[in-house]
Amino acid sequence: MAKFKHNKKRNTAFLYEILVLELTKSIIKKDKVHRENCTKVIKEFFSSNSEILKDLKVYKTLLDVNQVEALVAEKIIAEAKRNHSQINKRKLISEQSKLVNKIYKLFSKEAFSSFVPNYKNLASIYQIFNQNASIKSRVLLENEIVKQMSQQPLREEKMVPIDNLVLNTFIKKFNEKYNDILFEEQKKVLNKFISSFSDNGIGLKLFLNDEVGRLKEEVKESLQKEEFVTDFEMTESAKKVLNKLNQYKEQNIDKEMIGEILKIQQLVREINSNDNTN
Repeated sequence: MAKFKHNKKRNTAFLYEILVLELTKSIIKKDKVHRENCTKVIKEFFSSNSEILKDLKVYKTLLDVNQVEALVAEKIIAEAKRNHSQINKRKLISEQSKLVNKIYKLFSKEAFSSFVPNYKNLASIYQIFNQNASIKSRVLLENEIVKQMSQQPLREEKMVPIDNLVLNTFIKKFNEKYNDILFEEQKKVLNKFISSFSDNGIGLKLFLNDEVGRLKEEVKESLQKEEFVTDFEMTESAKKVLNKLNQYKEQNIDKEMIGEILKIQQLVREINSNDNTN
């Protein structure tokens, strides 16, 4: 697959997903002010007469289709491209810029590093509308989208309901067993992972969004420490860890990712521990 540059701040569907995620956070945390801000921004920018809403509808057309024949998928993509060509691009860019500024103002730049489950699909759709991309890139990506629209959706495994008392007992025993082995932040990750079935993983995603952000800041700070500055190998290792953390936003959460995060948490704690003993 050809490499391409994805400008998240010009991807309407990605911006919309950020707002939905922020709204979800506010509901879970019972933050009324944050919830009202999210709702207000969505209503303000995605009104019925906005170009940004027209753009979002085109994205959703391609995202919501599955189990169709390849020929039908190709026709849908062609029609989506035709509709997209009719959007006032100058007005769309202006609306996107204002929305990006509003997100920065209300939620901070970290919102753009949030976990978006269908990030790769959003990036691919963005690129087939991008006239600056090479013809080869657009054709290859269109072919990938046709495959996605044609394939059978993955069958979701039904979660077996577990009584809250059973779940709490399990978590309690888990904490007792690993109390002397795991750090507090590691136990939080595992507790969230264990109970992620109860809300389809929303709580876990929100928690990891904050925790991965924290770890990124810690690793960035470590690069300024003298022992890293004077040691090329340590610097390169820290950069690799930082790159791994940046890649998480494009990956599905699984056991492998959780294991890596636990190791990075331990690494960060060891770095800070060594710093305190000096």
